Amino acid sequence: MKRFKGRRSLRIWWQTYKPLGWAQLSHRKIRLLVAIIGVAFANILIFTQLGLRAMLFDGVTLVPDHLQGDLFLVSAYAPNIDLGTFPKIYLYQADAVDGVAIASPLYIEFADWVNPQELTPEAIAALDEAAPESTFQLFPNSVKILAFNPTQPVLSIPEVDQQIDRISTPGTVLYDRLGQEKFGPIATLFEQHGRVTTLMDNQRVSVTGLFSLGSTLFDNGHLVMSDWTYTQWFGVESLEQVSVGVLTLEAGADRATVRQTLAATLPNSINILTQSELAAAEQAFRASLPNGKILNFGAMMGFIVGIVIVYQVLYTDISDHLPEYATLKAMGYSDRRLLWVVLQEAIVLAVMGFIPGYLASYGVYHLLTVLTRIPLVMKTQVAITVFLLTLVMCGLSGAIAMNKLRSADPADVF
Repeated sequence: MKRFKGRRSLRIWWQTYKPLGWAQLSHRKIRLLVAIIGVAFANILIFTQLGLRAMLFDGVTLVPDHLQGDLFLVSAYAPNIDLGTFPKIYLYQADAVDGVAIASPLYIEFADWVNPQELTPEAIAALDEAAPESTFQLFPNSVKILAFNPTQPVLSIPEVDQQIDRISTPGTVLYDRLGQEKFGPIATLFEQHGRVTTLMDNQRVSVTGLFSLGSTLFDNGHLVMSDWTYTQWFGVESLEQVSVGVLTLEAGADRATVRQTLAATLPNSINILTQSELAAAEQAFRASLPNGKILNFGAMMGFIVGIVIVYQVLYTDISDHLPEYATLKAMGYSDRRLLWVVLQEAIVLAVMGFIPGYLASYGVYHLLTVLTRIPLVMKTQVAITVFLLTLVMCGLSGAIAMNKLRSADPADVF
């Protein structure tokens, strides 16, 4: 009985003190439902664009984030680590600096990878009989190569460390199981046969192990190989040009002090970066490309679509209830107080539309991950950003719709 009375008292309190904005919106439930769906749609559009943007910018730091070192050397003239190298002699100079324990080179290149399911015995025979200068193409796809000296590992990937002996034989590589499907079912074939052989840049290559790193919008997949195997494809002279110099400092060495010494020792053509700075440089380079600008534009269009939808809802609501609003104005309600009523409606629409939009975006993210094999997760920062954008979107719509009410004269209405 007490519980019943408590519920009844709460219901009476709500009927007495519920916000006028909510009363206006809930008066026509079908229209309210349509408005919520519209706001949710705008949210899904913004979530998708920001998610793709995060996929674009976060993914490009896969390699920098998985390097094990304290400081990193890169060419000052290269826009990113994929597109530039520096002479290896500078790595030797860095190794001689006090406080530097190990200076290891990382070589980054790209090669054409053939799906082994497209590789028939006849194709192998044709390759063996071909002249050295001839080319042989079977719909290859570009794969990213990470090469280093196996005695000086530079990647903080446990699976790579555990299988480092498997790349000691020339012509062998570790394959990223999270690579794109167009490279072929390498992981499945490896688990079945323990080894997979295919072609890379018209030469045979054998997969002797698997690891997990991931693909991006720019890199479809990764391979790890030894520097000796690297020379089989790119020549011995290629070892004299380093993509990233990975420096491990001695225990107790002050990183800032060592960095200053390195800056004084090495020429201006070498940048000395921390891991976070290296990742930020990669993101800045990708942000300057048209891809990032297109995704930003898509998010802005979702924002504008939301403004239009909410404006139409609020404008229609104000038009339908213009006599009631005029009565309130005649009773002494100021435009500011009436604006607060409209903003109440906008806030209610923002909150009620954000919840289904947020939940539906989880499904969109999962679908994109399945289709692209690029991990896309819902980040708290993205969710907060979209919620704030939704509040601003609905608030602007309410302010614009208020012009209809501000211009209304109670004498004209009655």
